Amino acid sequence: MARKYRLETFGCQMNFHDGERIAGLLEADGFEPAASESEADLVVLNTCSVRERAEDKLHHRLAEIRGVARAAGRRPTVAVTGCVAQQDGAKLIKSDPSIDVVVGTQALKQLPGLVREATERKARLVDIQPYDDVSFPLGMAKASDASRARVTIIEGCNEFCSFCVVPYTRGHERMRPLAHIMAEVERAALDGRVEVQLLGQIVNHYQAPDDASCDFAALLERVSTVPGIRRIRFASPHPRHATDRLIAAIRDLPKVCRHFHLPVQSGSNAVLQAMRRRYSREDYRALVARLRAEVPGISVSTDVIVGFPGETEADFEQTMDLVREVQFSSMYSFKYSPRPNTLASKRLADDVLESDKTRRIMALQALQAEIQLGLYRQQIGSVVEVLVESKSRRRDWELAGRTDGWVLVNFSGSEDLIGQLVHVRVTSVAPNSLRGEVAEIVHAH
Repeated sequence: MARKYRLETFGCQMNFHDGERIAGLLEADGFEPAASESEADLVVLNTCSVRERAEDKLHHRLAEIRGVARAAGRRPTVAVTGCVAQQDGAKLIKSDPSIDVVVGTQALKQLPGLVREATERKARLVDIQPYDDVSFPLGMAKASDASRARVTIIEGCNEFCSFCVVPYTRGHERMRPLAHIMAEVERAALDGRVEVQLLGQIVNHYQAPDDASCDFAALLERVSTVPGIRRIRFASPHPRHATDRLIAAIRDLPKVCRHFHLPVQSGSNAVLQAMRRRYSREDYRALVARLRAEVPGISVSTDVIVGFPGETEADFEQTMDLVREVQFSSMYSFKYSPRPNTLASKRLADDVLESDKTRRIMALQALQAEIQLGLYRQQIGSVVEVLVESKSRRRDWELAGRTDGWVLVNFSGSEDLIGQLVHVRVTSVAPNSLRGEVAEIVHAH
């Protein structure tokens, strides 16, 4: 009888893609997905440490798993992977007796062997070694999306923004060879994926190690030549590396989506300097203006942190002013919390009151909700192209997909439209999505 696994992933798109890789590795090793947690022989928690209380969330989930296992009279092997695993290593094993295997972000390929060894020897094992080999067996990742393929192009980061734990959990920047990336994109197209999302911590810093002429803009050009790929996205870029060549590629390559996720983090120059972002408020505004001049209709989304050490009310108001000016299509916003090993946690006092952080983020989110709803209302009556991703989470009779600008759209339709491009006429809006009706099928398998 095949062993069964349960995988839970938290965090960013990079983690999500790591989850696809983990699933592929385990199934190649003879595991099958478990229909429920109670029948799992192996539980893998793929963690994120970027946001506040990631460790608390992990330990809470481990306690729930122990409870389910006791009730079912089972003792599954438990593996922790991802950024918390890389960050805490052997400390996790010591802190929780239910954890059998800890695998860091750069050691994913070791997971099946470690699980086998832990099971056979009744041992508790840790591997957080900084492997530099970023290759991954072609076709091994188990795609979880019928329409979109995620392809990692860079592992790690060299920016060392003072708030960010990524360089410490993902390691230094390593570029994947162009040949490996193109093979993965071509495989995705053959498997019927019509959209590819290129992933990296600073995705637009890409430079092919096997082709000196291929920077990120050139990579977009290469991927655009692959038959069957209709849309190309990327996440997450850094404003410092948004070159004229990249903007021209977005403008000139029809397959590249007119959406740019451009994390600003703060609208205050003083805070940006303390964050080590290495651009100014003025630089950012000029970049957005250049993007919109060169690529009319492009949607710009962002990340913002409030309550960073030293942030004053005046600093926060500068962030609010920037948000009003730029009119972001969407936003991820967070209250600052110190992350282990980061420069900010070592050098800066977390001196903004929690009550002020809460008040500021509520004000920021209310402003963004108002802006977003206004932008959505402008689309009522228009026809948008949607890549159908899945059934709607809330209504069984509806489908859900994304526009070119990364806006979620819900509409009535049959499941055979999943994975296809359709034109949808927008009839109404919600705070975080559009609703509409099918006007035309653009692309079928």
